[in-house]
Amino acid sequence: MNILIADDEGVIREGVKRTIKRAFPDYSIHLAASAEEAVKLMDSQPIDIVLTDILMPGIDGLEFMKMSRRKYPHAKWVVISAHSEFSYAQKAVRLGARDYLLKPIGKTRLVELMAQLADEAKQESAITKESELLKTNLKYLREAVFQRLASGLDIGNLDIGELIERYPEFRLIMVRIEEAVKNVQLEHFIIENVLSELIDRHGQGVVVNFDRQSLLGLVQLEDNRTEGELLQELRTHLSHYLKVPFHITSSDMIREFTHIPDEVRRLRQSSVMMAGDRQEGGDKAIEVALQYLKAHYNEELSLEKVASVVFLNPIYFSQLFKQKTGQGYKDYVISLRIEQARELLLQPGLKLAEIAERIGYSDVRHFTQVFRRKMNVTPTEYRQQLLAER
Repeated sequence: MNILIADDEGVIREGVKRTIKRAFPDYSIHLAASAEEAVKLMDSQPIDIVLTDILMPGIDGLEFMKMSRRKYPHAKWVVISAHSEFSYAQKAVRLGARDYLLKPIGKTRLVELMAQLADEAKQESAITKESELLKTNLKYLREAVFQRLASGLDIGNLDIGELIERYPEFRLIMVRIEEAVKNVQLEHFIIENVLSELIDRHGQGVVVNFDRQSLLGLVQLEDNRTEGELLQELRTHLSHYLKVPFHITSSDMIREFTHIPDEVRRLRQSSVMMAGDRQEGGDKAIEVALQYLKAHYNEELSLEKVASVVFLNPIYFSQLFKQKTGQGYKDYVISLRIEQARELLLQPGLKLAEIAERIGYSDVRHFTQVFRRKMNVTPTEYRQQLLAER
């Protein structure tokens, strides 16, 4: 029995592992501190039972479970959380969780639950598993053929008659991650699951990982569905889940599989051009943000507020700001304010409280602490040094 424990608290992970290992020494226990690590493990191990915390870095446990049900239909899920609100438990059960355990987790209940779920997993009919495995293998074969076609590679003697019959006409949708982060497995997992679910809701099709930065979907919409509906829903969901910029491009109607490679090249070129436009837009956005900061340094300047001024996602704005200026947003604002404070300290008639207020600090003590961390002297000591030098 393979069990995955996904929780960002190391103490919880290790505690749950010890409890299960004592009761079931033969079970294999895998640990993940985030949804990203959990995705890697589930891709590499045949996981039977997943215990996931609700609050984790990346995507939360409930969203992780929701997205994983399609790809891992046999896994049995248990949600562990410090939240006792009924709404959490209700949502967890609605998404398919077998149980909802509150921290601190009772050892007796945990062991009983693992025994129950393990028995259920063992009792599942081999016929059902074989049937699901056959469906999965056919799905993977279909995706592999589509991926080779999209890449312009030779498919050898593979018969694509089933694909042609299934999809007499279709569209292609490409989702491209603008910045290739160090590890894109979680981003790919999110895009693949969101796009697959929307395709099933709007019609039928397949989704493949095309390259490091792109995923490609083949979509045949139902008669009463429009491409615009699907693309709008896709953009909305991905904007919510992804923490990196992305672009969505789509083709016109295609009726010949031989046209796929050319259409894919066109989509890739289009998304690269969009990324270039975004890069220029990013440069302008940071320029506007810097001008805004210099004009409003004495006001409340939260990251979210300034990001909204230049119409960017706060997380992306923070990354872009550091990339363009070489300095974190918070450090930049502090440096800007301290520079202004140094100018004001040249005026002996100004009190510290007035200087603090002029540069955006309502509390003199806080201003003094910030100034000392930056300059290694207090504002008063700095002023005395200036006077002594005159």
